[in-house]
Amino acid sequence: MYVSVRNRPHSDGTGNRGVGRRVSSTVLLLGVVSLLTDVSSEMVASILPLYLTAVVGLSPIAYGFLDGIYQGVSAFVRLAGGYAGDRGGQPKWVAVLGYGTSALSRIALLPAAGFAAITAVITADRLGKGLRTAPRDALIAEASEPSMLGRSFGVHRALDTFGAALGPLVAFALLATVPGSYDSVFVVSFAVAVLGLAVLVLFVPNLRTASRGARLGLRRVAAEVGGRRLRRPLLAAGLLGLVTVGDGFLYLALQDRDDFAATWFPLLYVGTSVAYLGLAVPLGRLADRFGRGRVLVAGHGALLACYLLAALPSGGLSLTLAVLLCLGVYYAATDGVLPALVSRLVSAQTRGSGIAAAQTVVVLARFGSSLLFGLLWSLQGPQWSLLLFAGLLAVAVPVAARLLRDVERDEATA
Repeated sequence: MYVSVRNRPHSDGTGNRGVGRRVSSTVLLLGVVSLLTDVSSEMVASILPLYLTAVVGLSPIAYGFLDGIYQGVSAFVRLAGGYAGDRGGQPKWVAVLGYGTSALSRIALLPAAGFAAITAVITADRLGKGLRTAPRDALIAEASEPSMLGRSFGVHRALDTFGAALGPLVAFALLATVPGSYDSVFVVSFAVAVLGLAVLVLFVPNLRTASRGARLGLRRVAAEVGGRRLRRPLLAAGLLGLVTVGDGFLYLALQDRDDFAATWFPLLYVGTSVAYLGLAVPLGRLADRFGRGRVLVAGHGALLACYLLAALPSGGLSLTLAVLLCLGVYYAATDGVLPALVSRLVSAQTRGSGIAAAQTVVVLARFGSSLLFGLLWSLQGPQWSLLLFAGLLAVAVPVAARLLRDVERDEATA
């Protein structure tokens, strides 16, 4: 991995591969911010399913509702965050507001005890995530050469995922030292989130992602976001999101089958994050070379394998590791690849809004998926629910592949 002193790589238009071939320092700095933020967020996320079901005592349906909020409530502000960053041309400060909101939600978990209070805190955290994600990804795209978008997003996601792997380990260490000390997890999580926010404010440059002096109207944004180039990718992303089961449900299904001790539960998140960390950059480069739509669809094939393995009646260490590996492959092939794909299908002036539109479609679809899966779990248990979703995903994958078949051709003319 190389650091470039240029924040905004350029090309001479000749196709020379020697121009701007290094990952921008802005991408790396944003990766550090995401690393620290994910240490914070995954400390909480890794214990949240168990905390809510075993300590707070929520039913699967209630947890499904909260998981749906965790997955989908950010949709309400993603478009607003993307548009605000585009219109003002200063997405950094929109991202700062989002990161700050999420940081405050960590410490707010301390007094939250009832269902309503916990719902409010989780909602605030996800609203912060929704506000920051599109402006941050617009900054990554602005700082990267078009032919290296997959690699740049892969590097960012690798750093992000390194934090996601560290977070559960910190939570595991805290709970192993003082069993049941969930409050200590929330306090340390808040401190790390504040550190990440400081890096963003003090060191990340505020690259402009719109033409200077431009007044970006909602009509133009709507025309591009709803245009032909984005229509099929958004349909494919929404379809696949509808049959995507949240990580927390998968981990609870593994615990239900193999009876993990509560202390070991956070390590399931570590396994997925390690797989994601190792594959984010290679699959990003693969997407740049062979097509981002193809890699995106292939990642959902790995998710299908994950469902089938998790639904087996008996498990053990090897099958658990296989599930975590498949889940890591899925994230490496989709999380950074989707914004890389979308960012080339819209103009630079509406890049944040386009990325936000795709992310909004995904989180809304996953909100519905979480609610449905929680209901199915309550009615028929985890195994049959996973098999049903596996069947639905097997149907959705070829449909999505057809929708994305010519997307690289559209990208080449963008």
